[in-house]
Amino acid sequence: MNKTELITAMAEQSGLSKKDAEKALKAFTDVVAEELQKDGKVQLVGFGTFEVSKRAAREGRNPQTGEVMPIAASRAPKFKAGKALKDLINE
Repeated sequence: MNKTELITAMAEQSGLSKKDAEKALKAFTDVVAEELQKDGKVQLVGFGTFEVSKRAAREGRNPQTGEVMPIAASRAPKFKAGKALKDLINE
């Protein structure tokens, strides 16, 4: 499912217009992104948790030359599914 299909499905299920469903989806993604940017987390009980995963700096190797190279520390978004979502998928 792509973004357009998601907006259409959200509009049908909620009774909103496609334009309002698109605004709602945009607002949701913006709020989650802003919270993660502040190292926060967004927890939706029964669905899952969006949080930031921190990766420490480390040394890696260039696969072509075998040369050791530094890999900088970074942060990455992470989603952990909640129990209700896992149970629904595994029915």
